[in-house]
Amino acid sequence: MVAGVNDLTELLRKDDTTVAVVGANDHPGKYGYTIYRDLKSKGYRVLPVNPNRETVDGDPCYRSLADLPVRPTLVNIVTPPNVTLNVIKECERLGIHHVWLQPGSESPEVLDYLSHGSLNYLAQACIMVQSRFRTTS
Repeated sequence: MVAGVNDLTELLRKDDTTVAVVGANDHPGKYGYTIYRDLKSKGYRVLPVNPNRETVDGDPCYRSLADLPVRPTLVNIVTPPNVTLNVIKECERLGIHHVWLQPGSESPEVLDYLSHGSLNYLAQACIMVQSRFRTTS
């Protein structure tokens, strides 16, 4: 538990939550596409992170978490497992405490690393399902 928050779904209920989506993209068949647009349509401040993109959904895309203009409340990881551990280590270096791993981004190595660290994390749960109560009017 970090900073008194032990349930990342509680962060989704706060109006000032900013979510960085690592792995956001413009490929309709990929989760990074769907998740980014879903959170954005629900009114969240969402920042796309992908070193291979200039923009996502017409928004400026950042090469890394370190390049973001603000520190996100929560990092949602939509990357292959072999990339996820590097993203987690970047979160630690930057002092970002809340990490959400989309199903498929985790591996036994990643989960073991997280279980021995200090990050507040959620794995094997889809952020789109957990944020479904929030819609813009």
